[in-house]
Amino acid sequence: MSVSAGIALGLAIALLVWFVVAYNGLVRRRNEIANAFGQIDVQLKRRHDLIPNLVEIAKKYLSHERETLTAVMTARQNASAAAQAVRSAPSDALAVGALAVAEQALGGSMGRLMAVVEAYPELKADQTVRDLQEELSSTENRVGFARQAYNDVVLEFNNAVQAFPDLVVAKICGFSAAAMLQSTQNAQERAAPRVQM
Repeated sequence: MSVSAGIALGLAIALLVWFVVAYNGLVRRRNEIANAFGQIDVQLKRRHDLIPNLVEIAKKYLSHERETLTAVMTARQNASAAAQAVRSAPSDALAVGALAVAEQALGGSMGRLMAVVEAYPELKADQTVRDLQEELSSTENRVGFARQAYNDVVLEFNNAVQAFPDLVVAKICGFSAAAMLQSTQNAQERAAPRVQM
């Protein structure tokens, strides 16, 4: 074997090793996205399971607020369906976007329900309602932490997919950037409270 053939063979082997390492790194990062979404999914399922309990208790007190209760349950069903779609494809940008929209709608309908609860002292005083509100609040905090972890993993994956030299492997193998999961709270809820004197 000539020296130039040996060098060419060495370069080909080095290129193949680099390609395999880069591909495996992208696969690992994509799998980390699925794992991180799994953590969000656990909390979303918990929240989705708590909502019917709150609605059921509220029905006793709010017979004339059927529209609000129906809106909450419809939004819950839509959010559950959107979460199911992301479960099957955690790095699918369209599915993640649809989940964010569905969770935003659920948050809005839950906000309206909480406003109604506040307007009824006997409902607000119900210990089970208070316990469920506390559980929902705690779960919402866990969703926020899980969403941050998910977005960190997505950022790492997107950086790998978009940076050279892994960009070459990503293009050849069809890896594309994943979508971040936006907050399920609206801008008003995230805004700092204003103090007026």
